[in-house]
Amino acid sequence: MLSKVGMWDFDIFLFDRLTNVMVQEDYHGHNPYHNAVHAADVTQAMHCYLKEPKLASFLTPLDIMLGLLAAAAHDVDHPGVNQPFLIKTNHHLANLYQNMSVLENHHWRSTIGMLRESRLLAHLPKEMTQDIEQQLGSLILATDINRQNEFLTRLKAHLHNKDLRLENVQDRHFMLQIALKCADICNPCRIWEMSKQWSERVCEEFYRQGDLEQKFELEISPLCNQQKDSIPSIQIGFMTYIVEPLFREWARFTGNSTLSENMLSHLAHNKAQWKSLLSKQHRRRGSGQDSATPTSETLEQTEGATP
Repeated sequence: MLSKVGMWDFDIFLFDRLTNVMVQEDYHGHNPYHNAVHAADVTQAMHCYLKEPKLASFLTPLDIMLGLLAAAAHDVDHPGVNQPFLIKTNHHLANLYQNMSVLENHHWRSTIGMLRESRLLAHLPKEMTQDIEQQLGSLILATDINRQNEFLTRLKAHLHNKDLRLENVQDRHFMLQIALKCADICNPCRIWEMSKQWSERVCEEFYRQGDLEQKFELEISPLCNQQKDSIPSIQIGFMTYIVEPLFREWARFTGNSTLSENMLSHLAHNKAQWKSLLSKQHRRRGSGQDSATPTSETLEQTEGATP
């Protein structure tokens, strides 16, 4: 089955059923979404993106290692709740990282801890090890959804000005960040059968957080109220405001590669499917109980609202 790992229709759920190698102790299997299967899915997507001709010919072995390692570890030790929840519950991680990219900083520092404990890089000079750790941090921190507009604006500017020079290490690193961001939120670009499973899993995680907030008599976070926030409405908002803008620019960068066109086609189909399901929900419930599609502001304020 691993011979198909470079194909976009690679079935990560089948892979998970066939093997337990993805279930690592540093990811929490009780999380419906942020678990080892998500990490494997993101890593497989990153592998596909690193093979894009517009990028692949410029990548060094170190670039590839950093990209795949960051993908595999980008959500390590995820607690299954988002940053606003950690902040309003005065969680020690929120205090440690001063409410800034709390989860991403934790994932990065946890990754560094594992690397040092494993002594995987012990044979390298100290300066090189430090550089690798910093680059891993830069990649993982780029997955913070609150920085979406920052990265999208920079990417649009580079593509408009045609000034990306991938021979340059800084530009190459920036495109690794973009590739990882794409890989992290690529679920809506998968075939419907897999995309739907991911959507249900991430919304289940949201709803569990909402139940916790209700239990602790806290205000329920956006997208976490199962009675008001339906899966179709959440997904339509996510695709419209987060996924589509990023993947359109990624397609521009790749020169509308076969993979990019394939992903955008799946994205359009999946969005149409969710719109159809939302319409059916509205007809069943009546217009007075419709769930509103989240705005871009809501999605960006809710870390974890996007995978």
